Amino acid sequence: MLGRRHATWAGAARWGWPTGVIGDTAAVLPTPFAERVLDTVASIPPGRVLTYGDVAERVGSRGARAVGAALSRFGGGVPWWRVVRADGGLAPGHEREAAELLVAEGALVLPGPAGPRVDLTIARWSG
Repeated sequence: MLGRRHATWAGAARWGWPTGVIGDTAAVLPTPFAERVLDTVASIPPGRVLTYGDVAERVGSRGARAVGAALSRFGGGVPWWRVVRADGGLAPGHEREAAELLVAEGALVLPGPAGPRVDLTIARWSG
């Protein structure tokens, strides 16, 4: 048993996570780094994308893989499909869903030998 933990992270309600004492297990809440990642991803406009490296740079890190890990663990409440690989490839393991969501937002998703991708010269958000 991990023990009781009080979930007080300020962003918990914003992302739809419970607050307060959570049963007999520890609440797994985002680290400050993950919170910055989630806030950055939430700010990406529909139909635009950032690479994992772009997000890392915006949150003051060089860790593109750490961005991916944060999104994998905590990103269900943000538009995770708007974060792509450096070559424009869509989220590994979620290519079909990401492509559908991006197309619905008006983004151009291209077929590629390694799977669907976006053209970063068109879709990358500069904001």
